[in-house]
Amino acid sequence: MSQSSPRQLSLPVYLPDDETFDSYYPASGNDELIQKLQACAEGQSTSSLYLYGPQKSGRTHLMHAACAHANDLDRRTLYIPLGIHASISTALLEGVESLNLICIDDIDAIAGHPVWEEAIFHLYNRVKEQTDCRLIVSASASPTEANFALPDLVSRMQWGLIYHLQPMADDEKLAALQRRAAMRGLQLSDEVGRFLLTRMARDLRTLFDVLDKLDKASMVHQRKLTIPFIKEMLRL
Repeated sequence: MSQSSPRQLSLPVYLPDDETFDSYYPASGNDELIQKLQACAEGQSTSSLYLYGPQKSGRTHLMHAACAHANDLDRRTLYIPLGIHASISTALLEGVESLNLICIDDIDAIAGHPVWEEAIFHLYNRVKEQTDCRLIVSASASPTEANFALPDLVSRMQWGLIYHLQPMADDEKLAALQRRAAMRGLQLSDEVGRFLLTRMARDLRTLFDVLDKLDKASMVHQRKLTIPFIKEMLRL
């Protein structure tokens, strides 16, 4: 749970330094969600928040951003990606309510796993009793649609705020790509950005990964991001 950079927590997970609220481009309709996530990271708002949306929609970026924001305020945080639940123990959750912010990503990965569901249920109860602990969880579906087997757990998840992460329109994805490029000192024209949108998978995670590869290639070859260069590097 240290706050070094990159920040290593109590399991082998690192928070990327570039996934913050500043680097996140919110789709239309997500402004209130961002405000509530920031408030939770600051110790305000309700004790828990449930965020859901499809894979690669930006959920993990927002979870990382909340932790980063809290860390910047010297608040103690824990980020747990439950996609790896098979390789970790529920013992990890013991006593974590003493922290200021707990972010649990992909919580629906443990749906149908009784030991994990019960452990998360008890965590919700313990967090509710604290005055300065906030719990943020993410999933691909709402609490009632995520196939949790424990009704009491679904009930606890509905205690707090629930937000559906709204998808981005193509123009918003282009703007998000251009913001990401600018943070790396790259200039991404509308023409080049739209080329990537039409030739790559359209989720932001894939697009950002491609942009990272192009960033490294442009530095190695000392070339700008043009369509011919991109075709050459990506073998399109």
